[in-house]
Amino acid sequence: MHIAEGVLSPTVLGTGAALALAGTAIGLRRLDTDKIMGAALLSAAFFVASLIHVPVGFTSAHLIGNGLVGIFLGWASFPAILAALLLQALLFQFGGVTVLGVNTFTMAFGAVLAHSVFRTVVRLFPGKKALSAAAFLAGALGVFFAAILTALALSFSAEGFRAAAVALLLAHLPIMVAEGVITMFTVIFIARVRPEMLALAEMRDKEDSHR
Repeated sequence: MHIAEGVLSPTVLGTGAALALAGTAIGLRRLDTDKIMGAALLSAAFFVASLIHVPVGFTSAHLIGNGLVGIFLGWASFPAILAALLLQALLFQFGGVTVLGVNTFTMAFGAVLAHSVFRTVVRLFPGKKALSAAAFLAGALGVFFAAILTALALSFSAEGFRAAAVALLLAHLPIMVAEGVITMFTVIFIARVRPEMLALAEMRDKEDSHR
């Protein structure tokens, strides 16, 4: 879901950069030193998941993994995703440096929203089935929110990009389902072998709500 260089208007680029900077500042404040290793692993998983691209107009469709990142990192998804996107831009020319702020905000804020959905469902409906449903929703909605924000960025840049924005949303419908399933099975596996990771994520969520 990387927007290419030279597509967005200066206003959208500036707004995206400012929002990404603000989100990264919040994320760094909430990223404890003992959680840096986990954030690095999730950033690497995000990096690998989005290496295979299918061109869709002025952007591309691929697995993202931002919902999974969001479940465990919350606002700390911003620096984790920023690092992965920067490496992709420098090493593989995915997206680009000028659109780094917009691409970071669309994917990272989608992760933050997915985190909120996951925690809300788990708190309201405790149990293994609810955990599975919450993980599926987080995975699918992480992509959905990112696709909506990317489509808005294209639409606000020029009216001619609206068709590309619609194509982007449609292209990501099957990816939303795939992301939901992958995230669900990943969270179920982690809940079995490393349940403390989910407990730590929940503790971080409570700490964040008091800040």
